[in-house]
Amino acid sequence: MSQALIPVDSILMVGFGGPTCREDVMPFLRIVVEGRNVPEDRILEVAHHYDAVGGRSPYNELTMSQARDVERWLVDNGCRLPVYVGMRNWNPFLAETIRRMNAQGHRHAAAVILAAHRSEPSWQRYMQDVSRAIEAEGGGPEVSYISPWFDAPGFLEAMAQSLEKIDGLHRGRWPKDVSLIFTAHSIPVPLARSSPYVADLQASCEGVASLLGVPKDLWQLAYQSRSGDGRVPWLGPDVLEALRQRAALGVRKIVVQAIGFIIDHVEVLYDLDIEAAGVAADLGIEFHRAPSVNAHPEFVAMIGGRIRAMAGGPG
Repeated sequence: MSQALIPVDSILMVGFGGPTCREDVMPFLRIVVEGRNVPEDRILEVAHHYDAVGGRSPYNELTMSQARDVERWLVDNGCRLPVYVGMRNWNPFLAETIRRMNAQGHRHAAAVILAAHRSEPSWQRYMQDVSRAIEAEGGGPEVSYISPWFDAPGFLEAMAQSLEKIDGLHRGRWPKDVSLIFTAHSIPVPLARSSPYVADLQASCEGVASLLGVPKDLWQLAYQSRSGDGRVPWLGPDVLEALRQRAALGVRKIVVQAIGFIIDHVEVLYDLDIEAAGVAADLGIEFHRAPSVNAHPEFVAMIGGRIRAMAGGPG
């Protein structure tokens, strides 16, 4: 007879991590690019992006806010479980978090990968790093991951409501003169072909566009933040190219939503709010960027509901 799985007694939210002060930026970037063929000038360029947005990333702070809100939602809905956060590339590192969980006697964690769309960089590496952290600590809790949520109603609703924060945008009454560009992190084409990444993104975009009633000819998926080997083809079009294409068609108002990111961190604050906004201004385009999901109540409830279902309660 197989042994029954130990009941869920904790939650592990797995994030990318970000530098919390100017002095941490280069050490953080060295960790991120370790083992990758990223040119030195690209690393220095990204370091300057942090300078342009205040010398730090809000990633950790916003992720901790997500964790607190999920924990509060669970308590309010009859599921009192502690929520831990472990980062892949900065403090609190996953191994440190696993050490704390071990010390506090946790044996089975419901884990949340803080990336909506599945690819080798965005899902498999997260899971591998969790496994490595457990191995480095000589063992750890069982880990069960919540199912992918790129098309979950709560995620799509949160993104739709974020777009509706922009004046003049309302579901079912999308203006005919406004184009919507969804963006996601570009990855190498060979990686994309071996994963459901693009299909996941298309499903998310179609879901949000459907909720808002955006005609197909008024929205598109573009990519941003390419950072790797220039000899390898990456997913496109780049968001800057998409802006130029729309401008050539006579579009004069564009809304961008970084659907591939769940937090307003440097790749949103610089690549969109500064770089893309600057290109749009040069093109004579009225540019708006919708907030990321961050700790939107619909998103928090979706994550909490999946955890509660895994822990034995109603989803």
